[in-house]
Amino acid sequence: MARIIYGVHGTGHEHAIRALTVARHFAEHEFLFFSHGAGAAILSPEFQVVESPCLVTVVRQHKVAPLATVYQDAVVLSQSWASSRRLREIINHFQPDVALTDYDFFLPRIARRLGLPCLSLDHQHVISLGRHHLPWGQVPEYLLTKGIIDLLFSTADAFLATSFFCPPGPRDAKVRVVPPLLRDQVIACQSQGGSHIVAYQGYETFKRFFPLLQSTGRPVMVYGFNQEGREGNLHFKKKSETGFLEDLASCSYLICGGSHTLLSEALYLGKPVLSFPIKGAFEQYLNAFYLERLGFGKKLDNHNPSASIIPGFEGQLEQFQKNISRDNFCGNQEIYDLISYFIKHHTLPAADYS
Repeated sequence: MARIIYGVHGTGHEHAIRALTVARHFAEHEFLFFSHGAGAAILSPEFQVVESPCLVTVVRQHKVAPLATVYQDAVVLSQSWASSRRLREIINHFQPDVALTDYDFFLPRIARRLGLPCLSLDHQHVISLGRHHLPWGQVPEYLLTKGIIDLLFSTADAFLATSFFCPPGPRDAKVRVVPPLLRDQVIACQSQGGSHIVAYQGYETFKRFFPLLQSTGRPVMVYGFNQEGREGNLHFKKKSETGFLEDLASCSYLICGGSHTLLSEALYLGKPVLSFPIKGAFEQYLNAFYLERLGFGKKLDNHNPSASIIPGFEGQLEQFQKNISRDNFCGNQEIYDLISYFIKHHTLPAADYS
């Protein structure tokens, strides 16, 4: 048995869901988590969690709020010395063998000072790997995001970047790109065809979102708004992991933002995606960019969409489904093997890119 300290970015759900999936699989080991916000809420029912601050991104009306983000992160950084000292004391008491991190700011830095081997498992590091052939208008956002990742979140000893796409270009010896890590509940789902649509928004959405859903003429199962009821063809549903996965597995397609976890789950179940990435969130833009480039769905940057986009999208569903069926969207066993190797050897095995 190993003792593992695990730092998890707490904004949104995908970081904590990924970490929870890992911890459940390695039940023979003892875990202590550092997280905050939604991450702590997801992890704490099953594992011991220490509240730990982290840098965040503030989203309002489906857009990144830059001033609010800078302010909140400045507060976190101004208290970094005291936060690091408190977390070091907890780590010294826990006496971990290794550290894992999912886009956490503090733990990799503390682990390096303590000589504790640290492995990062996240999606974000696919951004700083390889060459992304982007529209020129997105290059400044890409360079800014890559700089933030390199400066603030790249202190671990090795990196596993989970991704449903693999960017072209040279490989970094410290970063391994692997297919998505999926929840056991998703893998257990039996995908089937259906006429309804699933719509999900994890943050405050844009004004034209609901009129667009109403224009589809199909039943739409709407999640993410913590309400229940029916308005025309919209069926609002409260949070339910089982209910959501049942609806997703049996839907015609998904309408959502650009979350890598949700996109990966939909693709694993063979569902095309109409994606509205959050404005100013380059990671979401990149996910939707590759979704469209690989022929798995369509990316829409316009938050004032016309109802005419629905017939055009639905006319391509069959081709989207064919493209999706050719790819692999589950990297669980490969990821588990690599994590197990790191726990034992404090490094990753040499990669073979031949």
